[in-house]
Amino acid sequence: MISIGGVIGTGLFLGTANSLKNGGPLGLLLGYIVIGTICWSVMITLGEMVSYLPVAGGHIKLAERFVDPAFAFAMGWNYWYSWVVVLPAELSAAAILIDFWDKNTNLNPAWISICMVVVIAINFLGAGAYGEAEFVFASIKVITVVGLIILGIVLDLGGGPDHDRLGFRYWRHPGPLVQYAGISGSEGRFLGFWAVLTQAAFAFLGTEIVAIAAGEAKNPRRNIPKAINRVSIRILLFYIGGVFIIGLLVPSNDPALNLSDGTAASSPFVIAIQRSGIRILPSFINAAFLTSAWSAASSDMFTSSRALYALAISGNAPHIFAKTLRNGLPVNALIISAAFSLLSYMAASRGAGNVFNWFSNMTSIAGLMTWFGIGVTYLRFYKGLKAQGIDRRSLPYWTRLQPFAAWYTVASTFLVCLFSGWAVFLRGNWDTATFVTNYLPLVLFPLLYAVARLYFRRGPVAPAAMDFTTGIAEIEAESWDEAPPKNFWERFWAWLM
Repeated sequence: MISIGGVIGTGLFLGTANSLKNGGPLGLLLGYIVIGTICWSVMITLGEMVSYLPVAGGHIKLAERFVDPAFAFAMGWNYWYSWVVVLPAELSAAAILIDFWDKNTNLNPAWISICMVVVIAINFLGAGAYGEAEFVFASIKVITVVGLIILGIVLDLGGGPDHDRLGFRYWRHPGPLVQYAGISGSEGRFLGFWAVLTQAAFAFLGTEIVAIAAGEAKNPRRNIPKAINRVSIRILLFYIGGVFIIGLLVPSNDPALNLSDGTAASSPFVIAIQRSGIRILPSFINAAFLTSAWSAASSDMFTSSRALYALAISGNAPHIFAKTLRNGLPVNALIISAAFSLLSYMAASRGAGNVFNWFSNMTSIAGLMTWFGIGVTYLRFYKGLKAQGIDRRSLPYWTRLQPFAAWYTVASTFLVCLFSGWAVFLRGNWDTATFVTNYLPLVLFPLLYAVARLYFRRGPVAPAAMDFTTGIAEIEAESWDEAPPKNFWERFWAWLM
């Protein structure tokens, strides 16, 4: 539930506004399908490693075993960066959502402050309070997404107050694809589709949380593969289903889709409900989206503080961040991570929509670099298995798609990152903020790796010397065969969970 709830958020509920505007309904759907296939490849790639070695630290610790300490250092700091930067993006999104009710954007700093206090309070109360709050928030998200997909089908078939059967009307006019920046022909349509990819990546990032939790999971050899499969499939269903419904209900030329003008305060879902003539429901849906932004911000602060703490105890960050209270709360790491939430006040001067776009760009690229690192780690893992004569079919989880899925992950994430900021190179379209927020994380990863290589002075681990045995006895001791379901309800519960 935490993994699903940590992923579903403002990327789907709010960020899809710009994607629909730039790519049209077909461009939006194709963009999410492409990133969805990358996400699925990442999950099956990660699943094979983590189900065999469910160690604390997840993919970051595995990078140290199968690549080298410098790569683990770069992945660790990149992972912390991706979560700490998305925090102000979620708080900016909360301000946009509140603007739905109050068009006075001068009050955005006040709304951000209220949201920030709630998020910080939840995190300083400890993991117990965070877990309880996240379970409630995640439940609201899942119910909201399922309800919106069902409502969207009803509205599209003419079941709304206006009884207007939409069908694929907006796929015909203004059309399935948008001519990006007025560029004519297939080039403009392709660029519109490509513009969706970075935002779609922002929506999907976070599925790898399952790996971070692997070291604390019960019966990990059974439950991690199960979680890998079910989380990725359900997120794909939620996201692909959600964006398909958005494309049916909202035309790509609707002016309310422009988040960058500083006044647009609606998600595509809310716009669709308003267009159908339902008067009260948009406020309830917007309130659910606001709890989603709160939940995502809380999850961002929790994950970033634990990532910094993990870096400190492994010697890759100053030891001061390893300090904990008696209840285990990493207080200094949490203070530093919470301090980054102050960046959300940029929304007061530059507009909440612009700030949301900037930070979501930075998060998307940093997150894609994490996926890139997972792919590289698996390719080394795969090479080590072959070198040591270990049959992959003996692993708790394996797929015939490897190593092709890992190569696809590495190549596709690098391409999306490399061309993420292409729009600024169009004539008359240069924007320094967009260029920096797209390419700073891409430069940061190899820079971190180069500095760490100089510090550690150690090359990549040789395939024949890779460690596939340390910790295996303890992992196998914690694994057991669960009793099969005895009746319908037990079978239903096993399928649900």
